[in-house]
Amino acid sequence: MEILLIVVGGLVLLTATSMLASRIGIVAPLLLLLIGIGIGYIPGVPPTILNPEIILIGVLPPLLYGAAVNLPVIDLRRNRKPIFWLSFVLVVVTALIIGFLLHWIVPAIPLPAAIALGAVVAPPDAVAATSVGKRVGMPARLVTILEGESLLNDATSLVLLRTAIAAMAGSFFFWDALGSFVYAVAVATAVGFVVGAATVWIRSHLSNPVHDTMISFIVPFIAFIPAEELGASGVLAVVIAGLYTGHHAPQHFSATSRINERMNWRTVKFVLENGVFLIMGLETHALINEVQDESFPIHHVALLALLVFVVLVAIRMIAMFPVVWQVRKSTERYEAMQERIMRAKRSHKDRYENGDDAEPSTKEMQYASWLARASRRVEADMNYAREEGLDWRGSVLLGWSGMRGVVTLAAAQTIPENVPFRAHIILIAFGAATLSLLVHGFTLPPLVRALKPADPASDGHLEELHTLHEELLIAAEHAIDQAVTEADVSGDGSGDLSESVIKQAKVASAAAIAPLLLATSLDGGSREPGALTGQTETDKLVELTLLGIEASREELLELRTIGMYSSPALQLASRSIDIFELRYAPPKKG
Repeated sequence: MEILLIVVGGLVLLTATSMLASRIGIVAPLLLLLIGIGIGYIPGVPPTILNPEIILIGVLPPLLYGAAVNLPVIDLRRNRKPIFWLSFVLVVVTALIIGFLLHWIVPAIPLPAAIALGAVVAPPDAVAATSVGKRVGMPARLVTILEGESLLNDATSLVLLRTAIAAMAGSFFFWDALGSFVYAVAVATAVGFVVGAATVWIRSHLSNPVHDTMISFIVPFIAFIPAEELGASGVLAVVIAGLYTGHHAPQHFSATSRINERMNWRTVKFVLENGVFLIMGLETHALINEVQDESFPIHHVALLALLVFVVLVAIRMIAMFPVVWQVRKSTERYEAMQERIMRAKRSHKDRYENGDDAEPSTKEMQYASWLARASRRVEADMNYAREEGLDWRGSVLLGWSGMRGVVTLAAAQTIPENVPFRAHIILIAFGAATLSLLVHGFTLPPLVRALKPADPASDGHLEELHTLHEELLIAAEHAIDQAVTEADVSGDGSGDLSESVIKQAKVASAAAIAPLLLATSLDGGSREPGALTGQTETDKLVELTLLGIEASREELLELRTIGMYSSPALQLASRSIDIFELRYAPPKKG
């Protein structure tokens, strides 16, 4: 009963704090951290030390999977170089600098242990940073880079930590460590792809949404456990499986499955993310108590934590220079790729115009189609690079978003018990993480508002939605017209389609994507019951439809109260109305 009360109380606290944070303008993880610290010092509250394995095995896999399954692969591909630089090169460099600096200042701390501390504090946690960024209007490309970095840097950090721990046992050799790292990445990638492909195939053949949801929840652990047993990076396997699943969901999953998955994982992420920050605060008291009786004074630990935080900020800000250079060079790379593709297209076209081959083969036609698709893809990437480049304001915000959190807390506590000054190392890591959360968390919003970084994706949002709407509408009408033509030619009776049926099919197709045009005009707006505020025919169509849906739901509730129909019939009607409303309700921002 006591455990149950703690769990229920924790969930209530998470929800209430999140609601309060949105009202007072503070990111929920930061507020929960402060609340946890305060609760930890209430007299009578027992010291809290959570087993780090619970975080690394029970929390981290679903947390990373929930983020990966919703991250568009195309955004990850377009930002792969800055993400690789931040999630691999910067993590390794940061760990080594912090390690050598700490060992130089406190020679009693062995160098491998100091590097282990560096590995622990090196990876930023984008949970709080992206929460702040999305709320205050950080450009979409910066949010994408932060999310991609946080997905991949954990694997680098944990593999580096494992190597440092091995070095403490006297079994460190550079080439062995490099080989182990390559092995960990390669095997984890393979495991992630296999698990992702297998579970996508299985879920595509399921019709029961309960079964689909259950498999969705166990996928992170199916990827994590085999990879760890093989000596690879479990977190990287989870990320690969999540990216694969999210990328192939539109092709293989039903609409109901996709809707359920988005909502389920948003809920899981909310509980895990906020819960971990609350636990971080609760553990503060116990961690400080562990070092009070040691010969290493607590104020020295605090100064070292402050020094580590300052060095982390300095290293990350310096690292932004090569990131900006990489982003700016990407335009030149895309232009060179486009030129090569155009030369190949001209060569392929000239071959048949000059009569070298009488008629292109199927293989040659496929090659021409591939060239056309590649040209469109490179052109889109080039436009993205030109329009959403990274200027000095964006680089400052990206550098100032290096908050530490979940992985730092959990990984620090996996350092072996026999390491000298283990409690101090853990407290230094925790102190640096807490400082980064508080300092960056409270200063990032005013910094974003002061710099006012340009966000082309937001500026052209309405125009982009209109263009997308037109392309989807043309594709739908073309498919309907083609089906009608084929039915007429077949002559088997299926071509007896009236103009009314064809028109209704086109209207229904247009209505399915009509919310694209309402995403900015109605989102967050208000209207009086029965009032038509839309400016276009599409606006009025959707508003009338939503009014009709509201009336149907009110009548359904009245009939349920009276009890005229059976519960299964009423539930089926309710689900039908909800699903239909999803097609017409304008998508919410964020």
